[in-house]
Amino acid sequence: MNDEIRELYQEVILDHGRRPRNLRHPEDATCQARGYNPVCGDKLVVYLKVDDDGIVRDAAFEGNGCAISMASASMMTELIRGRTEAQVARIFSRFHRMCTTDEEPEAADPETSGALEKLQVLAGVREYPMRVKCATLAWHAVSAALAGEDEASTE
Repeated sequence: MNDEIRELYQEVILDHGRRPRNLRHPEDATCQARGYNPVCGDKLVVYLKVDDDGIVRDAAFEGNGCAISMASASMMTELIRGRTEAQVARIFSRFHRMCTTDEEPEAADPETSGALEKLQVLAGVREYPMRVKCATLAWHAVSAALAGEDEASTE
């Protein structure tokens, strides 16, 4: 990755980390889950409003943590809105692989490729394995919430 792109990625992470989007507790959430990263102490609660067709109509979070976990949660809440539970699961699966392996990305999936392009800014965490948990914490919490579970951990 060249220095210009790395700097742009860092700016995006810092922007979302300093001014997270959807940092709130919606009263009409239909499911929620707490996420905890014991390695660095990041804690958050993800709130979702999912309709009867399994479409995420709203996503928000509360909590605190490092810039990476806050940026990831902020970006995630923007990207999953309007998507089905199955699409959210596919995005998380591909995002997790992006953060943990050097594998070539899978063939473009038109339903999720736009989200994954935006999440590319967080892929640099693969160089710092302890930071992968920061980047994926909110996603683990969303998976737990959609599965009807109350908690998620990165362990």
